[in-house]
Amino acid sequence: MRRYLFFVNQPYSYSIMRPLQDEIRRRGDEAAWFVAGCSAQPLRPDELHLQTVADVMAYQAIATFVPGDWVPYFFPGIKVEVFHGMARNKRGHSSEGESDHYRIRGWFDLYCTHAVSDTAKFQALAQQHQHFAVAHTGWPKLDPLMSKPVAGRRKRAYGELPVVFFASTFSRSVTAAPALVDKIAELAASGRWQFIVTLHPKMDTAVVQQYRSLAGENLRFVESEEDLLPILAQADVMLCDTSSIMFEFMFLDRPVVTFRTKMPGPYLIDVDAVEELEPALVKAMDYPDALMSAARSLCDDLHSFRDGASSARVLDAVDDFITNKKPGMNSKPFNFIRKIKVRRRLRRELRKRL
Repeated sequence: MRRYLFFVNQPYSYSIMRPLQDEIRRRGDEAAWFVAGCSAQPLRPDELHLQTVADVMAYQAIATFVPGDWVPYFFPGIKVEVFHGMARNKRGHSSEGESDHYRIRGWFDLYCTHAVSDTAKFQALAQQHQHFAVAHTGWPKLDPLMSKPVAGRRKRAYGELPVVFFASTFSRSVTAAPALVDKIAELAASGRWQFIVTLHPKMDTAVVQQYRSLAGENLRFVESEEDLLPILAQADVMLCDTSSIMFEFMFLDRPVVTFRTKMPGPYLIDVDAVEELEPALVKAMDYPDALMSAARSLCDDLHSFRDGASSARVLDAVDDFITNKKPGMNSKPFNFIRKIKVRRRLRRELRKRL
């Protein structure tokens, strides 16, 4: 039986890793979780929680999966980057690659990419560095979404209000949450809309409390630790700013409205003023042909697969790397200073763990 490890440093990691866990279990193998820097409370009773570094070393996983940009280098097995998002970052480039200038820190053996363009960029970097490999697998997080027939217009009961999913990132330069709190409160109270609201785990606590206080008949507040993927399908339209979750929502083939986004394009309806918000939502509910066509094209560019089998491809890529590619790889750079920093960071993150 093969053993795998999930390295969790942010709450969003759980929904990325669980489809991988499902595929691992389907194959008769085992996975464990190591959490540092965020709460371990979302772990379920049937999920194996390794609480100390000693536990990790004794577990001897053949691979550690990471949806972030760092991992303790001394953990057993190969280190596999699966990425925390599949879309463009807040400067309009790939969140996987920061355009053509992804910083290779020497932590990972295998990068599992999601789209043709990202794969080409990482393959060029692999050729340059010669100490890691790249596999075009798709993103495990999307497997549940791709496996169920939920895309397209949501069937609403007679008289049911349209549902808006509002998600906002935390950075002050791009977040819409502070500017929209009063408007969302007004729209929810109007009886014309229902809202589902979630905010980034790093959002200012005062802003989070403002939105929590709005919870009521027409507004549901979802804590950041919850798995958002099944909740997305409950909405007719998304309201967002520059959070990459809007691209996940587009895979439902449903429209997105943004407020002063840093990632504009024909695949969304962007507004600059609060008073433009409700007309934009009304327009989105018509599912305009040009908007939806552009969003579908973007999704094709961001993620190559629609079969819900990305987790299987990731595990197959791990097997292929260990068997065929690892023996021919160059050694990673020694990076003595970086390794000291990683050990310090791990100690710091473990102190933050709840």
